[in-house]
Amino acid sequence: MSMVDQAGANSTPSSFDPMQEFTRFAEVMRRSALAPWTDAFMQALEQQFVPDQHGDFARWQSCVEALPPVNVSQCDFTADSVTVGTPGDCDDATRQRIETALRGLHPWRKGPFNVCGIQIDTEWRSDWKWQRLQPHIQSLKNRTVLDIGCGSGYHLWRMLGEGAALTIGIDPSLLFTRQFRAIEHFTGPQPVFHLPLGIEHLPPDMHAFDTVFSMGVLYHRRSPLDHLLELRELLRPGGELVLETLIVDGPEGYALVPEGRYGRMGNVWFLPSVPTLLAWLKKMRFRNIRCVDVTPTRIQEQRPTDWMTFQSLPDFLDPNDSSKTFEGYPAPVRAIILAEAP
Repeated sequence: MSMVDQAGANSTPSSFDPMQEFTRFAEVMRRSALAPWTDAFMQALEQQFVPDQHGDFARWQSCVEALPPVNVSQCDFTADSVTVGTPGDCDDATRQRIETALRGLHPWRKGPFNVCGIQIDTEWRSDWKWQRLQPHIQSLKNRTVLDIGCGSGYHLWRMLGEGAALTIGIDPSLLFTRQFRAIEHFTGPQPVFHLPLGIEHLPPDMHAFDTVFSMGVLYHRRSPLDHLLELRELLRPGGELVLETLIVDGPEGYALVPEGRYGRMGNVWFLPSVPTLLAWLKKMRFRNIRCVDVTPTRIQEQRPTDWMTFQSLPDFLDPNDSSKTFEGYPAPVRAIILAEAP
């Protein structure tokens, strides 16, 4: 249980300065083992974080600014629902203001969260994935961690709950950055940062992170081997890779390359078998490679909710045969692979 003595930072002023968001990030970076790359990160942020280029950003930012100040009595980053505040921390009118602002950030895809008694029932039960991987990974205590494709940052908070010294998440979605800011509004400053960057924007050959997570990313990359190489170059020697991705059944050497869409997704390139994925990692010189979990994705884990009302897994499967996608491919199955950098 992590206790927070006072509310998060005040609402961002209407005269929004994009780079002001990252002032504390730069200060923390310069005091950390990542100090040599501070300027490179800040330059990448200045180039990539251009809110005016997204027509919905002003609306999302107004939702974050509408969040009232609340002196939260506690935060729990170890709970399945990342919890900030309790129902007793504010009155009903304030809670309604909070809920209205949070709902303005629809759709909420990764979670769940609980804010002052408001349960954000996200599309994904991301806590289930965390339960599957957490017993197998190296302890995150005092580690510097990178989460690639972090979404709204749910797993960043769980990593903090495991004792990580510094956790950085990257995801280019500007909506996800606002959802993270909404939670951070109540947690106050923590050693957790959400950056609107893709992996291609990070400095090359860092060899700096103790643990790197890549979950739900590999199948979106046109060159999976290049992605594995990027991951290796981010890790310090002996650092741990936590890789979670869609897989298919088959022998070593087999990978499904969807002709068109897969599960109505248009950006799925390769779904390897587990033996193929292990061989890819071996070819990239990773060590101590092992598969620790293989789990089919069920509609109880990914589904529409009041907080994500668009299509979800039930719409992506064959309505007459849930073992197949809408296109006739094998239904989603996900594997978790652990490995260590050479």
